[in-house]
Amino acid sequence: MGGEWTSTTLGAICSFATGSAFPKSAQGDMVGKYPFIKVSDMNLPGNDRFITIANNWVSKETQARLRAKVHPEGSTVFAKIGVALTYNRRRILTQPALIDNNMMAAIPIAGLVDHLFFYYMLCTIDFNEVAVGTALPYLNISDLSRITVRLPSLKDQQAIACILGTLDDKIELNRRMNQTLEDIARAIFKSWFINFDPVRAKAAVRRAYPNWTNAQISRAACPNLKPEIAELFPDSFEDSELGEIPKGWEVGTLGDVADHPRRSVQPSQIEPQTPYIALEHMPRRCIALSDWSTGDGLESSKFSFKKGEILFGKLRPYFHKVGVAPVDGVCSTDIVVIAPRTPFYFALVMGIVSSDEFIEYTNAGSTGTKMPRTSWAEMTRYDIALPPKALAQAFTDRVVPEVDRIIAAIHESRTLAALRDALLPKLISGKLRVPDAERIVGRCV
Repeated sequence: MGGEWTSTTLGAICSFATGSAFPKSAQGDMVGKYPFIKVSDMNLPGNDRFITIANNWVSKETQARLRAKVHPEGSTVFAKIGVALTYNRRRILTQPALIDNNMMAAIPIAGLVDHLFFYYMLCTIDFNEVAVGTALPYLNISDLSRITVRLPSLKDQQAIACILGTLDDKIELNRRMNQTLEDIARAIFKSWFINFDPVRAKAAVRRAYPNWTNAQISRAACPNLKPEIAELFPDSFEDSELGEIPKGWEVGTLGDVADHPRRSVQPSQIEPQTPYIALEHMPRRCIALSDWSTGDGLESSKFSFKKGEILFGKLRPYFHKVGVAPVDGVCSTDIVVIAPRTPFYFALVMGIVSSDEFIEYTNAGSTGTKMPRTSWAEMTRYDIALPPKALAQAFTDRVVPEVDRIIAAIHESRTLAALRDALLPKLISGKLRVPDAERIVGRCV
């Protein structure tokens, strides 16, 4: 395969196009003909390789009025200026789209370059090496066009793209599965402990059949729940300072069911390979923490955490950064480590601190203007309707297997990503033959 490769330049196999400026008045719509992609959209969950989600859309009329360029499906887009450029992120457009003027599109020439191979090729190039300026680095089309690359036949391009794409497809499948599992857990929490749906359903049946037993009412009112779980819910409400809560439940606070283990660790105590999680590693609205670095080079004290404990970003809590630790490690002191006071409260605590209602509470009680932050003392005062221990245990028993699957998928995806990153430069340079790579990947997916 190596003999079929030719030396060329990026300018010979693609065209570069800059983005367009968009006034505030043209932003904010969630419907339209074209997605308007901003640099921040590249960080959205689900946009790890292909741009499938956008926070702004524009109509064809708005696009024409602004004379904004429409970039074709299959283009690879990236930041062209500032700090975002240094991250070297690349994304592929899945439909004709507009991009803002802080971005650039590379459009591969059809019939000469496979668009997916082209994306992976660009991922091996450090654009910072051709960036101009120091305080605010930026990219020039002329400098990008002169970058030399080696190009195999179209058939080999497609084979290479297929190998690397198989790994990324599995990583994306894991991400989607994790999102589904989280959505299920979140929906159950809201149904059981916020909306009290089983209690309301049983109350309605009790009014219609006052002489029925709890077991009969449970079966009729909650056919989708296991009988032993449905029977744990009461069939009426009672007044409390929180308003109506299920009969027999208590009014409590987060501090009654959760604790903040303050395990302060000095830099000298942190091993170089210890997993380290900072706020930038935590995605928004996602309990799956799939990204972390190491403790090598840390210069300030941190908190240690254990696998399965909950991490809550207390700086600007409206960012909704809450996740379950997939490993033992250390984290920034801008992150609160939360553990249930007893194991059977785990799922309840996770549901509470990752809920929209709790995020709103912590945001409202934050101190500071430019960099608002909450505190554990404030968090502990959050009022909750406290269910019986047996129901809390049932919820934990229901959710823990899903959390375990999420953590297992995280580790599998990191292994696959490491394999992809190892194969990528070798395949793109022609140093590794396609059949050899296929055998390696075949053993892992």
